[in-house]
Amino acid sequence: MTHSKAIDFTVETIIIGFKNYIDEFNNFTRFASVHFAERNWKSMQENHRNRLRLYKDSIQKSRMALEKELSPEITDYEFWHDTKLQYSNRISNRKDKELAETFFNSVLRKISPESGIDENLMYVHEGYDTCDLHTNENLYHSYPSSWGLQKIIRKIIEDFDFGTQYFNKEEDIQLLVKAIREVILTRYEPTKDTITQVLKSVFYRNKAAYLIGRTMIGGKWMPFIIPFLHNENGIYVDTMIFDPKIMAHMFSFSRSYFMVQTEIPSQMVSFLNAVISHKQIHELYNAIGFNKHGKTEFYRDFLNHLDQSKDQFVLAEGIKGMVMTVFTLPSYNIVFKMIKDHFEPPKNMTRQEVKEKYKLVSQHDRVGRMADTHEFEYFSIPIDRVSPELLQELKNTVNSLLIINDEFLIIKHLYTERKMIPLNIYLDNCDHEDAKYAVEEYGNSILQLAQANIFPGDMMTKNFGVTRQKRVIFYDYDEIEFLTDMNFRWKPKAENYEQIYAATPWYDIAKNDVFPEDFKRFMIGRADVKQHFFDYHKDLFNPDHWNEIQNRIRKGELLHAFPYPKEIRFRPEEPA
Repeated sequence: MTHSKAIDFTVETIIIGFKNYIDEFNNFTRFASVHFAERNWKSMQENHRNRLRLYKDSIQKSRMALEKELSPEITDYEFWHDTKLQYSNRISNRKDKELAETFFNSVLRKISPESGIDENLMYVHEGYDTCDLHTNENLYHSYPSSWGLQKIIRKIIEDFDFGTQYFNKEEDIQLLVKAIREVILTRYEPTKDTITQVLKSVFYRNKAAYLIGRTMIGGKWMPFIIPFLHNENGIYVDTMIFDPKIMAHMFSFSRSYFMVQTEIPSQMVSFLNAVISHKQIHELYNAIGFNKHGKTEFYRDFLNHLDQSKDQFVLAEGIKGMVMTVFTLPSYNIVFKMIKDHFEPPKNMTRQEVKEKYKLVSQHDRVGRMADTHEFEYFSIPIDRVSPELLQELKNTVNSLLIINDEFLIIKHLYTERKMIPLNIYLDNCDHEDAKYAVEEYGNSILQLAQANIFPGDMMTKNFGVTRQKRVIFYDYDEIEFLTDMNFRWKPKAENYEQIYAATPWYDIAKNDVFPEDFKRFMIGRADVKQHFFDYHKDLFNPDHWNEIQNRIRKGELLHAFPYPKEIRFRPEEPA
């Protein structure tokens, strides 16, 4: 095959692979509305997992097709340089060209992971900023203020047909009208310029569907989100959300990606960026399911931050982990996690087993309680930005993952994760009221993970972090298991002297046995909130409660995780 024909073949193969990926992505996404209408939660979850696996499978197919035909040219610098130029011309008019660029990067990295990041071969700084960000009117429905509030709300409800009956449509309309009057119209007076816009695409996740909109009033955009749920008699509006902090949490790094149809991703992200201003561009791409492009945008943000900062990478604060070495850049809100070369007892797993745990989390419903991660290979950091202490620690613990030259520290494999304050450190330094709230959140995090069929394993406070909103998130995944694989037991009662004073347990203990009564011995060390924690979370120490959650999961029940406070809900009932 000639050089030019090889380039033509490569460009065509990658473009076909990308088109197939987008088509399949959209097919999976479209099914979300069907599953919601039918309350088919099992299929909703499976559909979501299939979409998560799609990108990796698509890249693999493209890589195999190229390696089969292009053995000599496959790692040639000039070949890929020319291929990128031709590929750029082919995708220049695509409405999703930023995703096509990331797909190209992924194929090249999969073929030649050690080639490094080269702007002549890969799309390093292009992406979102080069897209058409004009949010045209096809993206949203518009409702002028001249209609009046009642008509606007009725038309919004009418415009979104969920394919099933309403539980009480008229009551929903009046509840929404009341919420707007109390929260918005007590502060602002509508004018002839007041306009409301609601995205035409519905956002689906877990058991809920969400409408996202904004109203121009008081000289600024006021965002809102309207969640819909089911009961046995139909769908209903659960609440109306105006608080930007709650909205930011709904798009959090600790929650699963939404299923939402979008023809032009950059325009969807632009609209969301105007509504949910707390979130960065890469987080919004993650939120709508394009997490691989979110990873690309994160990397661009990281490079920009490196250019604009001077501080050095250092070890992250907190107790050193037995499985992971963790470091950070103090001026950046990310930590970098590497699997150690050797684990000290009692850890007896392999590096691959740890990777499998992280993969499990990436494909599971994180219910707002597990941090999302991005996985990188051959990640480069300027060597002069690495503190001597960190470099020595890396050599001591993860030396097999390091390549060091005069300019760069290259790390063969790492995970990035949002920086949080380790809960043990937070509890050492916060006041009494914050400590009470933190231990309540700590218990809530464990129990909500259980409802998502996740048992954290190592529940020490050092494995949990506190976010800026004071929410407690689990971030150490090497010992997680499915809750349904565990055996929760009451501890047998000693019946004689030998049993009472036995140096080791006198009863049999299987590998998956868990004794919740023992949790009290290690969970909270701070004396002034320990009893509050024990009283507030009595269920944590009761095996029967854990077994009840197990039984509900085994029966196929999907336990809904509310991404907003239950106090703001219009009705107290649980969704069906």
